[in-house]
Amino acid sequence: MKFHHIGIATENIDKMVEKIEKYFEVSDVSKTVYDEQQDADLCMVTLKGGIRIELITGEVVKNILKKRQYLYHTCYSVKDIDETIEKLVADGAFVVREARKAILFDNRRVAFLSWDLGLMELVEEE
Repeated sequence: MKFHHIGIATENIDKMVEKIEKYFEVSDVSKTVYDEQQDADLCMVTLKGGIRIELITGEVVKNILKKRQYLYHTCYSVKDIDETIEKLVADGAFVVREARKAILFDNRRVAFLSWDLGLMELVEEE
């Protein structure tokens, strides 16, 4: 597994992009897209140096925003998503959302698991 990005819950993607640009050197901001599979609006912000921050708004993060929690998940790219899920589950993780296509990642599959390090997203490598 390789670190891919952190997911940040936000009530307003545009305002959060402005805040990030105020404090960090940003090299790219994707278009905001609606992902029907996740029932969320998503945007990827890439900082100079390659660190990526996915901004998420919508029903999927509504409850954690009420608690004023903003770090939603960490994401890792994997060669074989099914094999990785199997290994993690065998080590005590549980699947929160089965692997499915994600519009923000050019329809590569993503899955969400909960484990000792919190909520984890896996994304298939290109």
